[in-house]
Amino acid sequence: MTGLATYLYTTDDPRFNLYGTPRHRFNGVRTPRYGNARDLKHAIAEIRALTSEETISTDDEDLLAHGYSEWSTTNIDQMPVAVAYPKTTVEVADIAKICYKYRVPMIPYSGGTSLEGNFSAPFGGMSIDFVHMDKIIALHEADMDVVVQPAVSWMNLNEQIKDSGLFFPVDPGPSAKIGGMVGTSCSGTNAVRYGTMKDWTINLTVVLADGTIVKTKKRPRKSSAGYNLTSLFVGSEGTLGLVTEVTLKLAVIPQETNVAVVTFPTVRDAATAAAQVMRAGIQVAAMEIMDEVQMYVVNKSGSTSKKWKEVPTLFFKFSGTKAGVEESISTVKAITKCHKAGDFEFARDAEEQKTLWSARKEALWSMLALREKGSEVWSTDVAVPLSRLSDIIEISKKEMDDLGLFASVLGHIGDGNFHESILYDKNNPNERDAVEKCVHDMVDRALEMDGTCTGEHGVGLGKKEYLLKELGLDTIGLMMSIKAAMDPRWLLNPGKIMDIPS
Repeated sequence: MTGLATYLYTTDDPRFNLYGTPRHRFNGVRTPRYGNARDLKHAIAEIRALTSEETISTDDEDLLAHGYSEWSTTNIDQMPVAVAYPKTTVEVADIAKICYKYRVPMIPYSGGTSLEGNFSAPFGGMSIDFVHMDKIIALHEADMDVVVQPAVSWMNLNEQIKDSGLFFPVDPGPSAKIGGMVGTSCSGTNAVRYGTMKDWTINLTVVLADGTIVKTKKRPRKSSAGYNLTSLFVGSEGTLGLVTEVTLKLAVIPQETNVAVVTFPTVRDAATAAAQVMRAGIQVAAMEIMDEVQMYVVNKSGSTSKKWKEVPTLFFKFSGTKAGVEESISTVKAITKCHKAGDFEFARDAEEQKTLWSARKEALWSMLALREKGSEVWSTDVAVPLSRLSDIIEISKKEMDDLGLFASVLGHIGDGNFHESILYDKNNPNERDAVEKCVHDMVDRALEMDGTCTGEHGVGLGKKEYLLKELGLDTIGLMMSIKAAMDPRWLLNPGKIMDIPS
């Protein structure tokens, strides 16, 4: 079912097709017809003739690496049939023109760390890997922006520009690349202070399905000229175009940074304290939560040099002037004390900052390290209004505990976004079904609380049915109309965010 229809809500209603989509809305949008094996063979030959032999790979290991992810809970049997490795925007456009001619689906690939099957290939086709497009094209220090290609790592970017006194603040997983970050409109621990990817993207160079190259706007920080096409592509998961260049805003590296770690007797106490810190208007740079299970996981994995108390814990990052940071630490300490806080530990130098923050940054890696043969980690996220955060975390945690499986809660509690990670035996259908129901209930609960099915992972294949519940048929219908107008043959990352039209 993963790569096919998942919107099976109203199949008995004559107003809707198998996908739950209103029939009347798509009169004129045909079911896409993809090329056959012969078409694909011609496409590969033409791309190689136009570029080079090495541009295309059909090696089995290459195909597996671009169709399956150990990070993702949503994996399918179908793999891409070929992988293309373009080096320039023009080569991407040439590849797109040939794929358009032969009706070959195109799936963009950069870091490969997405969690919801975002780069899987349910209709086969060609994975387009931007690994060779990893250059910083231009740094404009005076304008505080930078132009990069999609395979640039955000961590490498910050390392290369640090002498300018500037940095790029969006910080998802360590191996994430800018292209995928644009695709999912990702965020990270700094989102509570700096926002998400859409807030830091100035413009994009995009190759459309038929090979047309467009630039969404010029380079000013603000513009009211025409449609906001930049924001249309950010978060579209490669379903509307192939991003080949990105202009990003940069921020000034703060004068002072510090980190504090605070323990609590319960997750509710920690979540309530976090909400009060936000309500007090304290400009924390990051505020993260990990429950007692996740703290145990970090200890057991040995991924950090420190031994941690295995109780619910908040991680704070403060930045600004020295006086401002000291004042923020003092205020947060007072607020958390009112909510049964235990130890309040803050760093005294840069090395201690790294040590204290290491537990949060190593959280997912620590959980993955516990996997044994046949086991998987189901990691998913939701986001809710701040006032409902303590409720949903407490209820969801109890449901996870009732499973009797190894499960933890962690997340970006400062902006209402939290994650569940559950370790289960993938070969045990009963365990898999129980975990799936637990996750399903958590997402439903988030939607009932006026939240969202995903705060930062994106929709991909894994959350299409939840997106329909969240937005409704009319809004999904509008998205499908936009998709059909920009990609009438439904070639760009088909089956992601929404099903192909029936």
